[in-house]
Amino acid sequence: MKTKILSLSLLAALPAFCFGATQLTVKAVNKLPIVRPSQTIEISAKDLAPLGESNLEKIHVKDAAGRELLCQAVDTDYDDYHKPDQVIFQADFAPGETKTFTISAGRKQEYKKDDFKAYGRFVRERFDDFAWENDLIAHRTYGTALITWKGEPLTSSSIDIWSKRVPKLVLNDWYMVDNYHSDAGEGCDDYSAGATRGCGGSGIWANDQLFVPKNFVDSRVLANGPIRILFELVYEPFDANGTKISEVLRISLDAGSQLDHFQSFYKPQGGSVPLAVAVGIKKVKGEQNEFNAERGTLTTWEPMEKNMGMQGVAAIVDPKTLDKQAEDKQNNLLVLKPGTGSPVSYWAGFAWDRAGRITTAEAWKKYVDEFAQGSLSPIEVSVLSE
Repeated sequence: MKTKILSLSLLAALPAFCFGATQLTVKAVNKLPIVRPSQTIEISAKDLAPLGESNLEKIHVKDAAGRELLCQAVDTDYDDYHKPDQVIFQADFAPGETKTFTISAGRKQEYKKDDFKAYGRFVRERFDDFAWENDLIAHRTYGTALITWKGEPLTSSSIDIWSKRVPKLVLNDWYMVDNYHSDAGEGCDDYSAGATRGCGGSGIWANDQLFVPKNFVDSRVLANGPIRILFELVYEPFDANGTKISEVLRISLDAGSQLDHFQSFYKPQGGSVPLAVAVGIKKVKGEQNEFNAERGTLTTWEPMEKNMGMQGVAAIVDPKTLDKQAEDKQNNLLVLKPGTGSPVSYWAGFAWDRAGRITTAEAWKKYVDEFAQGSLSPIEVSVLSE
């Protein structure tokens, strides 16, 4: 009996992580002197390991007041099991603010339709579109079936804009009704991307020319809400000034963001040729452009088609990778230094004044400038076992 009591005493003295912590504390710090709403906090599977729960769909997050927060398990590497390897959640931060959260394991997350603020899918019924949205903006880009469509054929890897004025998800409804070029109160497709780069499409810059792929040939979804849509598009090799280049494009869009995150994995065939990647924004008559090399931003404020108001479009790159601003007949461009690396990472997106959130050129420039600051200074996160 004495031996048993001694063993129990020793067990009680052991640290909690030997058995699995009951909860973790997350400390998140905004190091910038600006307000930062809808910031996405990412916690890796490695940091969550002390909880002893391998199924990240059972992870729960609470704020300092004990309120349960919406969170999402995300697969970032598209492994054979499509197994999530991080958990994300969101919070608003005042200038210089520090927040704490607690993380624990429990029942598997069950979401309601109204929880979803980000969503996307392959749209076979619309000639192989891939479309995606969050609560603020929507996009689509084009698959191979559109190339040979007799009605309105288009060969393009452009990033199209769908302007929405409501926070609810509209993608499925708009495709179902098939009348999304008219605004019935939710917004509409009033942007002709065509063969331009549209809103943040990229390409290879060589011999002062832009070389781009054709329509995507395959797609795969890694995460699909409620906070983040994350997917990849595969493009067949294309010629870039005599070199064959293949591309896999990874796009993610989080709730509450006017800008998407793009990662372009360009791969030259037959060697490691240094590539100069250019990120583009479609030229529009009457646009106001502003280039800021220090921030790595290209911002436009431009009239919509059919007198539908004004919109801002922007691209953001890491200023350390920026070579120059350039243009061709169709696009304004940010050209990156050759051999910047793979993937090439950048941000691009837009805002429509009739959505009511960003209604002036100055407000748009301020948003883009602060977003660029935030992209270089993410919320600092540390995880502690209790």
